Amino acid sequence: KGSTAPVAAAGGAFKEGDPVEARYRGKSKYYPGKISRDRGDGTFDIDYDDGESESRVASALIQARGGAEKPKEEPSNGAAIADEALSRLRVGTKIEARYRGKSKFYPGV
Repeated sequence: KGSTAPVAAAGGAFKEGDPVEARYRGKSKYYPGKISRDRGDGTFDIDYDDGESESRVASALIQARGGAEKPKEEPSNGAAIADEALSRLRVGTKIEARYRGKSKFYPGV
């Protein structure tokens, strides 16, 4: 069904109606769909070709269908810190995470 190689939108931004592939619920596989809304905060709503939909998908989880790579945007300081932290994660690393994006943090491994 979906592919696993990321290819971002040419020009750096997605717009409503763009055909894309996105990692549904952050999983590793990309599924075809279209941008249904630009939230203006780096996230997008996606209407998938199979009838599913998803809100507030981060642009890092979206690629243009058959498009050329877009230049990487400079991350905000918070995004740079998050990217650095993610690069250090390994199986067995002790963490604290927010379950389903809620405000309370829970310990995990």
